[in-house]
Parts: sequence; C-alpha cells; structure tokens
Amino acid sequence: MFYYLLKYVLLGPLLRMVFRPRIEGLEHVPASGPAIVAGNHLSFSDHFLMPAVLKRRITFLAKAEYFTGPGLKGRLTAAFFRSAGQIPVDRSGKEAGRAAIREGLGVLRKGELLGIYPEGTRSHDGRLYKGKVGVAVMALKAQVPVVPCAMIGTFEAQPPGRVVPHMYPVTIRFGKPLDFSRHAGLENEKAVLRAVTDEIMYAVLSLSGQEYVDRYAAVVKAEQAEAKGRKERRFPRAPLG
Repeated sequence: MFYYLLKYVLLGPLLRMVFRPRIEGLEHVPASGPAIVAGNHLSFSDHFLMPAVLKRRITFLAKAEYFTGPGLKGRLTAAFFRSAGQIPVDRSGKEAGRAAIREGLGVLRKGELLGIYPEGTRSHDGRLYKGKVGVAVMALKAQVPVVPCAMIGTFEAQPPGRVVPHMYPVTIRFGKPLDFSRHAGLENEKAVLRAVTDEIMYAVLSLSGQEYVDRYAAVVKAEQAEAKGRKERRFPRAPLG
C-alpha cells in the first residue's frame, strides 16, 4: 500500500516536477510476468525515478548501507526503503553475493519485476563500468528476459555528494528485452556468465551513450581514494591561523 501511495501521491508527482522525465521504450517492459530491469546507476535519485515511471511495481536490490545508516537520517532512510519494498544487499563478499541472488530469484519466482544495477555501485564520474555477473546468474536460473535501461541526465541532476537535486531534465530509456534462453542450464559456466553480462552492459551502453570502462567501478573508486590518501599524507594541508 505504501509503495503505491509513494508512487502516485507523495513522491511521484514531485519527481516528475523536478526532473521532468522523458520516457522512451516503456512498451518494452513486460506487462506481466517475471523480468529483470538492468540499468546504469548514476545518482541516488535513480532508485526513485525508474519506479515512478513504470506501470508495474518493481523491487530493487539496494545496498545494505541504506538500511543501517546512523542517526535520524539513517533510520528514516531505512524505513523509507523497507516501506517501498526494497531488499537490502550485503556487498561484502561471495556469500553475500549468493544471498543477494537468492533474494532476487525469490522476487522473480513471484512473477514480479526485479531491478538491478549490474555495476554494483553508483558511477562516480558518469561513465559506465563493467557489470558483475550476478544479473546473468539470475537471468539464466529464472529463465526470464532482461530489459536494459539507461538513466540519462541524473548524474548532472544529482551528482555524488549532492543531497538536493538540481531541476534538470532527464531521460529514462528502456530497450528491447534480451532473451538468454539459448544459455539455459549454463548458469555455472563462468565464460557464459561473463558473455551474458557483457551483452547486457552493451545494450545499456547503446541506450545511454556513456563512455565505457572495462573495469569494476568499486575497484576504480578504491584506487582513486587510496591515491588521494597518499597525496594528502605526502602533502598535508598547513594548519589555518
């Protein structure tokens, strides 16, 4: 109930006013039955914009940190995500990844839409990064189509670190469903999973027009943070006053 109250009364109209989203290819999202919507991830607002424009309810696998943040802000964020039916995902290791896949398959078994960001984290610079193979595992195990989706303009509207978004027009573009039934029974083959994931990411890239980086976003972020830390240790700021 809260999901639809949020979508049609509380948040949906506000999002449409602020972002003025242009929707393309919505007819590619199946009207019924299980399917995965796989998109790029440029902004915190992506979590709300895509559900706001879809005609069906969609459940996202959201990072666990959204459910465990400190203070009042953290509690409010956690309550919001739980009320909207989103599922917390621990991204700390292989077992955590398997748990996320189990949760996602549970959503698909109920005949619902599952939303996932194959990059695993938000892009910190607006580029599209290498996808993780969890999306391929779920697509092959559940034998469901994957609808590629591109969020365009959300990075400019709400880049990392910005709490209140700019009033900036965005485009949400859905592509034709990808059918991977030819790989049925091969969900344990690493080469197949990589090929399926790369096909999904190429479809997203074709829709978004982003620059592609054949590396995992989390690895690049960690390297840049470490380089920044080394620089600050080498050239510490002089104290003020």
